[in-house]
Amino acid sequence: MGNKDLVLLVLIAVCVFEGCYCKTVTYDHRALVIDGKRRVLQSGSIHYPRSMPEVWPEIIRKSKEGGLDVIETYVFWNNHEPVRGEYYFEGRFDLVRFVKTVQEAGLLVHLRIGPYACAEWNYGGFPVWLHFIPGIQFRTTNDLFKNEMKRFLAKIVSLMKEANLFASQGGPIILAQVENEYGNVEWAYGVGGELYVKWAAETAVSLNTSVPWVMCQQEDAPDPIINTCNGFYCDQFTPNSPSKPKMWTENYSGWFLAFGNAIPYRPVEDLAFSVARFFETGGTFQNYYMYFGGTNFERTAGGPLVATSYDYDAPIDEYGFIRQPKWGHLRDLHKAIKQCEEFLISSDPTYLKLGKNLEAHIYYRTSNECAAFLANFDSSLDANVTFNGNSYFLPAWSVSILPDCKNVIFNTAKVVSQRNLHGVSFSGTTSVNEFSLASSAWSWYKEEVGVSSNHSFIKPGLLEQINTTKDNSDYLWYTTSINVKESIVPGQEKEAFLHIGSLGHAALVFVNKRLVGFGFGNHEDASFNLSEKISLNQGDNTLDILSMMIGLQNYGPWFDIAGAGIYSVILADLKKTSKDDLSSGQWTYQVGVEGEYIGLDKISLANSSLWIQGNRLPVNRSLIWYKATFRAPEGKGPLSLYLASMGKGQAWVNGQSIGRYWPAYLAPSTGCTTNCDYRGAYDASKCLRNCGQPAQTLYHIPRTWVHSGKNLLVLHEELGGDPSKISLLTRTGQEVCAHVSEADPPPADSWQPNLEFMSQSSQVRLTCEQGWHISMINFASFGTPRGHCGTFNPGNCHANVLSVVQQACIGQEGCAIPVSTARLGDPCPGVLKSLAIEALCSY
Repeated sequence: MGNKDLVLLVLIAVCVFEGCYCKTVTYDHRALVIDGKRRVLQSGSIHYPRSMPEVWPEIIRKSKEGGLDVIETYVFWNNHEPVRGEYYFEGRFDLVRFVKTVQEAGLLVHLRIGPYACAEWNYGGFPVWLHFIPGIQFRTTNDLFKNEMKRFLAKIVSLMKEANLFASQGGPIILAQVENEYGNVEWAYGVGGELYVKWAAETAVSLNTSVPWVMCQQEDAPDPIINTCNGFYCDQFTPNSPSKPKMWTENYSGWFLAFGNAIPYRPVEDLAFSVARFFETGGTFQNYYMYFGGTNFERTAGGPLVATSYDYDAPIDEYGFIRQPKWGHLRDLHKAIKQCEEFLISSDPTYLKLGKNLEAHIYYRTSNECAAFLANFDSSLDANVTFNGNSYFLPAWSVSILPDCKNVIFNTAKVVSQRNLHGVSFSGTTSVNEFSLASSAWSWYKEEVGVSSNHSFIKPGLLEQINTTKDNSDYLWYTTSINVKESIVPGQEKEAFLHIGSLGHAALVFVNKRLVGFGFGNHEDASFNLSEKISLNQGDNTLDILSMMIGLQNYGPWFDIAGAGIYSVILADLKKTSKDDLSSGQWTYQVGVEGEYIGLDKISLANSSLWIQGNRLPVNRSLIWYKATFRAPEGKGPLSLYLASMGKGQAWVNGQSIGRYWPAYLAPSTGCTTNCDYRGAYDASKCLRNCGQPAQTLYHIPRTWVHSGKNLLVLHEELGGDPSKISLLTRTGQEVCAHVSEADPPPADSWQPNLEFMSQSSQVRLTCEQGWHISMINFASFGTPRGHCGTFNPGNCHANVLSVVQQACIGQEGCAIPVSTARLGDPCPGVLKSLAIEALCSY
């Protein structure tokens, strides 16, 4: 069967019942073809379990308003089938509800079934029970694994068909994905990997979804599977067949966060440059990973040491607020590309060299009609180029878009969209209310160190942690006895060195129930060695080690068999002349800690007599549980819990886990830049902030998890912290600003063919979150204002346009002010002028 025949397999059946909105979805070498028409599609990743169903419509609405056509999501096997054969599709794991919510917004869906997800999700999305099937090997030609994978793929496809969600049924799903980034690790699986890729492709096609399947990062994806690109840049990507379109399934809007690391971010100028270059060079489907990142609630974060926040520096932040200028600049980019769509789908690009690191790609609809992309991919030098007899200025590392081969309606390096004064949702003083929990009536429960007889078991040697806990808990106690036989002077102790080797991820060490050390790894290498000088008594001494997991590994070749826990315990005298290897001795184990068995995180124990309350709150204690109640601030927006005063642990609100916290782990003090230069190739370590600070101090509490009365907060503190310094934050406003020059192009959506576009004025556009309005103008100047958002001041040339801006904007959800002397006056004729505005949005 030839390629052409294989492509025809994905054609969708004719609708046979009245009222069905049928779609056919196929592809050719240029694009996806929906209902017989090539489409240029902007897509964004939104993972349904990382937010609440109640906010899905708002997040999806903001995505649509940002110019997206498609929502892309993984499917998370471990949460949908926590026990083999027992399925869960409720709450934030209601996949059908999520897809229908996208459909109701008028958007399409790319369903990445996998079932391997990666996604910095616990165990890459695989259920842990899969690991314990005797003889199984993941992601290779192992019949046990293939049977389970096929069964889950079929389950999801069947679920979607039953709900009429595939395009042929009138649903929004136009694409499906099998496997995920397997090409990155296929080398490690040898021939078994090659055979597995073919099997996975055949299995996917056999499920008869009636939509095309893709495999990302898979150069050997067999027909009719489309192989797609993932990365920071994909303009140089070429599909493995001339019959397949150029598609980009993961364009990283930022990067994920790990405990102990600085916070990565990606400048929007570079992100926009990467997108424009992709469409310039023939791409027609591009997806932002992530467009909304959300939160790793409970213990869903992957590992090692992936943080609870999955903000990802995405256009919509972790709390669901629009991040500016990223969202607005990309929206303008999408509008500019949409203006070129009819040209992009009509022909392949024509290449034209304009100079060193300078080029153009032209798309012709007819011999007289064209659209063009002009690119300067030099990382430092700006340039002036001549194209079609006209001169154009191209900043370094930028692309200009000309939908008529004449007028520039967008340049990736010129950001004219509004900005937020503060880069983090819960920073700023005028738009955030903080409620201290210092006056709350705190209670506590101090855990016993070590195992309890009811839940312990004895084994010789050191056990690997994951095989022992089966991921039912982050914790595993290792307990043994150290016997000192020689005589010791009464009142004195024997000193020795204790050397502990761990595969990861962290461990507390106690000798005779006293904390003597804490060891931990990092995201790049979770293993660690801990050496401590200890004191021992004559006779028996207890050694208790609490080994901790911070997310099961989610990526890499054979990641599913990566180990964790203690592998070596050696006692040495101070002179290091003798060693006692305790590793092979008798050890007592306990999965989980005392408070987990009691259920201290549960609402049902909120009034239990187990909790102690007194005048002196114990602080900076290891292995202690804290409890308090709070009243939620008024409003409908999300809440944030400020935990900078705590060490490491987990937190619950009304019995719901908001995830792991670890503010005591500080990022390296070096490597951050105040102003990261967007020019030049980006990678995850290029642009960092918060060096020397915790990776995360703010923790998301969904509004739906709290109620109007008293709410229960429970923390399990492992290292030691001060809960009296915890506070609750809520957003009451939004400080926004914009600075636009007369020389900037008019808004991309105002361009129309055959009109004199550049005769129109540029605009300052300000928009509040839906339901908020502009309540105050803090600064407005037309002329030569200086400074940046939050620090603007009038320049030498200044027209006070405060009243003009107030009249246009106060009380409105959004407003637009032309940057024009006709509207604003001319304080300095002959001088290039700009308009700068700072405003406050509030409820």
